[in-house]
Amino acid sequence: MCGIAGEIRFDGVSPDLAALARMNAQQRRRGPDSGGVFAQGSQAWGHRRLKIMDLSESAQQPMVDPELGLGIVFNGAVYNHPELRRELEAKGYRFYSHGDTEVLLKAYHAWGEDFVQRLNGMFAFAIWERDSGRVLLGRDRLGIKPLYYAEIEGGLRFASALPALLAAGGVDTSIDPAALNHYLSFHAVVPAPHTLLAGVRKLPPGTLMRIEPDGRRSERRFWSLRYERDAADETRSFEEWTEILLDGLRGAVRRRLVADVPVGALLSGGVDSSLIVGLMAEAGVRDLRTYNVGFEDVGGEKGNEFEYANIVAREFGTVHERIFVPESELLRRLPEAVEAMNEPMVSHDCIGFYLLSEAVSRHSKVVQSGQGADEVFGGYHWYPKLAGSADPVADYLAAFRDRDFEEYARVVAPPWLGVDASAAYVAASFNAPGADDPVEKALRLDTTVMLVDDPVKRVDNMTMAFGLEARVPFLDHELVELAARIPARHKLAHGGKGVLKEAARKVIPGAVIDRPKGYFPVPALKYLQGPVLERVRDALSSRSARERGLFRQDYVDMLLAEPGKHITPLRGSKLWQLGLLEWWLQTHVG
Repeated sequence: MCGIAGEIRFDGVSPDLAALARMNAQQRRRGPDSGGVFAQGSQAWGHRRLKIMDLSESAQQPMVDPELGLGIVFNGAVYNHPELRRELEAKGYRFYSHGDTEVLLKAYHAWGEDFVQRLNGMFAFAIWERDSGRVLLGRDRLGIKPLYYAEIEGGLRFASALPALLAAGGVDTSIDPAALNHYLSFHAVVPAPHTLLAGVRKLPPGTLMRIEPDGRRSERRFWSLRYERDAADETRSFEEWTEILLDGLRGAVRRRLVADVPVGALLSGGVDSSLIVGLMAEAGVRDLRTYNVGFEDVGGEKGNEFEYANIVAREFGTVHERIFVPESELLRRLPEAVEAMNEPMVSHDCIGFYLLSEAVSRHSKVVQSGQGADEVFGGYHWYPKLAGSADPVADYLAAFRDRDFEEYARVVAPPWLGVDASAAYVAASFNAPGADDPVEKALRLDTTVMLVDDPVKRVDNMTMAFGLEARVPFLDHELVELAARIPARHKLAHGGKGVLKEAARKVIPGAVIDRPKGYFPVPALKYLQGPVLERVRDALSSRSARERGLFRQDYVDMLLAEPGKHITPLRGSKLWQLGLLEWWLQTHVG
């Protein structure tokens, strides 16, 4: 797990090594253990390293293989690299390191661009060919690892973090109108390739970008999620699917134990993280460290699930740490969390995850985490509403979208209004082949888009702010493909995630399963109170906000008049969405 960066020139000018150094420096927290730069001709590459696999200097990056004429910078973890190494050794390849980076380099040489089909893991990489000058960028199937890029005069830059591109300079920081519509419709999700900044794009998940020496670029999607099943899949009983799923879960968790340092777990006390802990213990992990964060109870809303996490920790004898964060500490550290965001994220979990990551990083460098189970296995409340829907696009938008286009037109100033990009995006996704059932159309969109640019991005940004690697077994692509074969009725059973809950019942205590799902809002963020409200008010009334002119003043005034009243269907603050965007822009752009 690391930070990568690069500059590729097409105009005969040498790369700007000072700009590359600034990108590397900005990403230091992603890779605190070491760093490096390699430049040759029209290309330059940067890397910040977090040592997880092969702790020796043999695995240092940028990695160059003179014999093969290839080089690589790589961020992520490929869990099946030992198996791939053995296959490559049988072909005659010789290795000088023991980690996964060199395996990727030689796999590309052996199998070409299709080598990515053999990878199980999370990854973003750049591979360059010395002799041809060709470059290949790639991002993992579920977008667990980020990869941003920006066109500059005469060339292209890329990095793991959007702020790294800003640090390099020369980026168009004007607002992308379509991205703004997505942000204010999908609770801050901006689907790839867009970002809120017109001059920065992100490589879509499951995609390769080939870059020729003259600057020509082509993209190829190497993976897509299809909800297809044969007759045997359709007729399998609920119990059979439970056993098949449990085997798949065991494999996903076991794969994510591959490391040269101990692997811990984030234990919220919910079904998903508890199941991961149980399967890690079942796999023989000794002295398993688990971590749970909790907040203050406010207004009758419970702020932690310590009691359930304790049940699981006792059951499996983990070395458990409870981290209690008072609201005053959350609010004091909030500016740091905003600074750590690659893109603005309105979820209350961000600040909690930020502080949790700080505490965890004192003892662990790698943890497994439970993100993705609700999207993959049907845990959210809008899925049952789509069962048998005659108009799934309208029903999904009604349940999921923060505001319809009529209200959106009252939010943004006329220059930014554009078209109803969010509705068009959902319609295009739902009409694409590979998912016929309305519930599965929503599951696919949520798994491959909404999950990528909300919970997954949040986990990457907040953990990597402290050099902590988070692994997400529910997003193992083989497990996700397996889940897509399970009929939707089995996922919606028992109030949602039925088949997953039944699989969990064979591993973890029932007390953790048979209870309401926890949700811990930070009241100052949900209802905009106290110092956060003042910070939002200042951001929206600042000179830079006035000059940007994104929002209609009458709408902002309406929200400010009653900050706690205007809540989205998914329980977020509409004022926080606007205020955080301006706060983030002022932090990163000016």
